[in-house]
Amino acid sequence: MDESGILLEIKDGIAIVTLNRPKALNALNLALIEEFAAVIKQLSRNKDVRALVLTGAGKAFVAGADVKELASMRASQAFSFSRQGQQAFDRLERLDFPVIAAINGFALGGGCELALACDIRIASVTAKFGMPEVSLGLMPGFGGTQRLCRAVGYANAMYLMTTAETLNAQEALHMGLVQKLTEPDVLLEEALVIASKIASRGRYAVKAVKELALKNFDADYVNSAELESEVFAGLFGKPEAEEGMNAFLEKRNPQW
Repeated sequence: MDESGILLEIKDGIAIVTLNRPKALNALNLALIEEFAAVIKQLSRNKDVRALVLTGAGKAFVAGADVKELASMRASQAFSFSRQGQQAFDRLERLDFPVIAAINGFALGGGCELALACDIRIASVTAKFGMPEVSLGLMPGFGGTQRLCRAVGYANAMYLMTTAETLNAQEALHMGLVQKLTEPDVLLEEALVIASKIASRGRYAVKAVKELALKNFDADYVNSAELESEVFAGLFGKPEAEEGMNAFLEKRNPQW
């Protein structure tokens, strides 16, 4: 397998999807997003799957979008990148069975947005969460402006998105960003226990619960998500974003 990759395992009605780009802390580039979308599409057609556990290989869940790739994008490319990420995450969220994020390390930026597209989030006690995009002169572009407000409330979401503050696992639990914490060595095991419990329930009842729970969110999300992509892309024409991303890649503070 090359540097970008998705691992898929299915056993006893439970799928495990692992983002497998550990040397880059599973940072989301276009190739990884496309492969992820293809795997989720495949799972959407599998009538034997009753629950999905999503995790990351190595020391991170997903450390964010690949800033090296972002820094080379024009606004039109950034818009397309945002929309492709949104569509992949939307497909994940619209699966007719529950998705459990097993967050084993950094879940920052696009990684936090990916976790937010899951139905249930459990995390290692060593996990870290945040939306650091403004520190790069950017903003969330994978549905985060919408899903974070839904998960933790407007004020908490604004705090995270405008300060670029990083939360530890206990803070994330307190804020409602995650539902349960575990020790690192039993994280996947705990996620599979939850998945097994879900898989043992009435299939159509669980599907109905998820469908109805998402209904209220559907009304405004489509238009708001497209606007998010437009505004995200617009930032790529500003010197602030160029300086922010270059500073990140050069491991220095931005000079704004």
